[in-house]
Amino acid sequence: MTLRFESTEFRGLPCIRLHAGSASALVALRGAQLLSWRPADGRERLFLGERADLSPGRAIRGGVPVIFPQFAERGLLRKHGFARLLDWAFLGLDAGGAVFELRDGPGTADWPQAFACRLSVALEADAVEIALEVENRGGTAFAFTAALHTYLRVDDIADAALEGLQGCDYEDSAAGGTLRREDHAALGFEGEIDRIYGDVVAPLQLVEGERRLSIAQDGFADTVVWNPGAQLASRMADLAPGEYRQFACVEAGQVLQPAVLAPGGRWRGSQRLG
Repeated sequence: MTLRFESTEFRGLPCIRLHAGSASALVALRGAQLLSWRPADGRERLFLGERADLSPGRAIRGGVPVIFPQFAERGLLRKHGFARLLDWAFLGLDAGGAVFELRDGPGTADWPQAFACRLSVALEADAVEIALEVENRGGTAFAFTAALHTYLRVDDIADAALEGLQGCDYEDSAAGGTLRREDHAALGFEGEIDRIYGDVVAPLQLVEGERRLSIAQDGFADTVVWNPGAQLASRMADLAPGEYRQFACVEAGQVLQPAVLAPGGRWRGSQRLG
């Protein structure tokens, strides 16, 4: 299937729109952030908040933010790093999809490393694959954490469940980082959920009624599952009342054990939805 692209805007934000048959995707140049994914059936699969702040320097709540080179506050940089806040260059299409790039520059001075990040978005009729590649362009090794902070749209979080994590150990960030093991075949979403599951290998399934979405990852060692719940969501200015019920974040991450790159080394991780 031929992949096509066009330059466009979304609420004044420069974007690239991708088409593969009747499937489409919208990627903002800021953060190389996937804002919309509609497979061939036309139904939107990603959540983007109606109050999402698209002003410069602000993180956009929704879609697939790229977290790099620091996950959350696990380090000395700003929360979730700088990659989601900076403009990426669109390099065009190749065999792996649409390619975007971010290199070290004035906006990355807080992390004095010579690097290149490339994000590719491969669109098919009923699937999308997002891949992040990190290259060490400097003369010394560096370590980083990263994630694809994917907001998956649901009609009602109370009716959604995530299958495939049974038996995995996780860090419960909502309970102060307590270490636990997942005993349930299907994880429901009740209250605040903020967990980092380690060594996830099997594809997951997000189930909502008769609908099922497969979520697979490669290269990323961890899976982060997050929903703020009603109490935390009420304090988020960029979430409208009740919007927390419309998404489940299932993130491919390299969080618990940072990746280390020697000079000239490359790392790659991907997430496939379909």
